[in-house]
Amino acid sequence: MASSRTLGDLFDSFQREAFRLETLDDYSRSGNVDAFRAFQEGRPQPDDYNAEWVAELRSHTSRGKRVYRVHVLARPLTEYLRFELGWGYRKNMTGGEEFFVLDTTDAPNPLEDVPDFWLFDGTDTAVMAYDERGAFQGAKLLQAAEAERFVSYRETALAHAEPFTDWWAKYGE
Repeated sequence: MASSRTLGDLFDSFQREAFRLETLDDYSRSGNVDAFRAFQEGRPQPDDYNAEWVAELRSHTSRGKRVYRVHVLARPLTEYLRFELGWGYRKNMTGGEEFFVLDTTDAPNPLEDVPDFWLFDGTDTAVMAYDERGAFQGAKLLQAAEAERFVSYRETALAHAEPFTDWWAKYGE
């Protein structure tokens, strides 16, 4: 039963793919606080930045599993998004994670009011909760019967998104 498992369990056990939808402009109180501060101060990215996550990504992607995400955002980017995309996404790509951007600057958001979530193998969903300041409050694992709605959200996100590298070439640094 899904409720007895944790988000960590889902990461450890997925077989084919892990998809993440990100919708917030600021996750600065959810981890990497020191790295964000270094970014704000203009210091270079440490060589070991996100090293544990990159190693976990490689452990999955080297076995043919797909880890990918779409971030819904609008320009101009917040300082946190410049950090997340410039440091985090670019670093995580070295572990095989794929990124897409759904830019709502000049278009309506097709996923208005959809929460952040992880979807594993199209069957296991973890809805992510954050407070108003971007601090992670926990993940609610849903029953498998609820996954179909989140598969639809994933498909909508991908249909309206573009590859991060293409988007970053136009709007990044």
